[in-house]
Amino acid sequence: MDRDRLRVVAALGTAQTLAWGSSYYLPAILAGPIANDLGISSNWFFAAFSASLVISGLLGPKVGRQIDRVGGRQVLCASNLLLAAGLALLGASSSLWMMAGAWILLGVGMGFGLYDAAFGAIGRIYGSDSRGAITGITLIAGFASTVGWPLSSFGLATVGWRETCFVWAAAHIVIGLPLNLMLPRTERAALAEGPKVRPHIPIDRTMILLSFAFAAAWTVTSAMAAHLPRIVEAFGATPAQAVFAGMMIGPSQVAARVLEASVLGRFHPLMSTRLACLTHPIGAAVIGIFGGGAAATFTLLHGAGNGILTIARGTLPLAIFGPENYAYRLGLIGAPSRIAQALAPLLIGLLIDPLGRAVVAVTAALSLSALIALMLLQVRARSVETAAAE
Repeated sequence: MDRDRLRVVAALGTAQTLAWGSSYYLPAILAGPIANDLGISSNWFFAAFSASLVISGLLGPKVGRQIDRVGGRQVLCASNLLLAAGLALLGASSSLWMMAGAWILLGVGMGFGLYDAAFGAIGRIYGSDSRGAITGITLIAGFASTVGWPLSSFGLATVGWRETCFVWAAAHIVIGLPLNLMLPRTERAALAEGPKVRPHIPIDRTMILLSFAFAAAWTVTSAMAAHLPRIVEAFGATPAQAVFAGMMIGPSQVAARVLEASVLGRFHPLMSTRLACLTHPIGAAVIGIFGGGAAATFTLLHGAGNGILTIARGTLPLAIFGPENYAYRLGLIGAPSRIAQALAPLLIGLLIDPLGRAVVAVTAALSLSALIALMLLQVRARSVETAAAE
């Protein structure tokens, strides 16, 4: 990777770490204290958070079209301003409605500034040669929870949740915005000079299969992020084993991304995506056979698959469809995934009490259904590879 590209990857990866750590990963630390201070149930807080994820998903296609028109620099910089405003309003909240308004702003900011937008920006800059850059960004941003959770916890313990939100807001202006301004300017697409006509992208069989595969996979990811300790404890893991198992997800994600960059990058991303859909069911089988003592093995396998799936969300559509209208297509494919992310914690949570440990059969089935959808893409992927070779 040349020096200029390395600079872009480092800047965007760091900006993504900040964006994820101060939005998606914020509720895990601050939901309880905020709900207590506002005198509301934490369920209302998480309802507002889920609504923000739905908003970000619905914005995906529109944001993608804008990136295809003018590049990602302007869009990602706008996300810093939106996220800063949302965090400032959250810190100033004195009622349920102010808190809900803050999450609406944060939802718009996440739609403008998380992975789909970042991948679209990279696609506009490097075109078909974007796989390495996308992998590099996810390698850095894979530490978002590792960095974000301790920083939010430290802020909560030292200055309180309001000031922690204000500090995160300031970080977007002082750190995130300058980093996104480092992105190279891209030429405006020809469409940008004419009428704003929506590009025609048929919602064909391939698009539907990809959307389903990623939505099913991200349902599992979101459910595990919310309920993993409860699930492994249902298999007999002690609280200490559950905490240790949860700590293994981050390192396993990063290790899998290193593997993707060094070994799997030689192959079509469809192959690595299929492998990623297998790791969670294998982990479910392991913990089902060996019980709570295998909780760490389960989370290592789950985390590894999730690490590769994050990359595949950007690289697989690019490999199959090419760079034309890439960001818009990414928004269309990713919208169901964002909505699934929002609903999964509630839906899987409702299943844990009646099903107990058997809930992993549901999550394993979802991963396998994603694999089946990807297997049906075999002919299409091969035709693209053949065309590329010619």
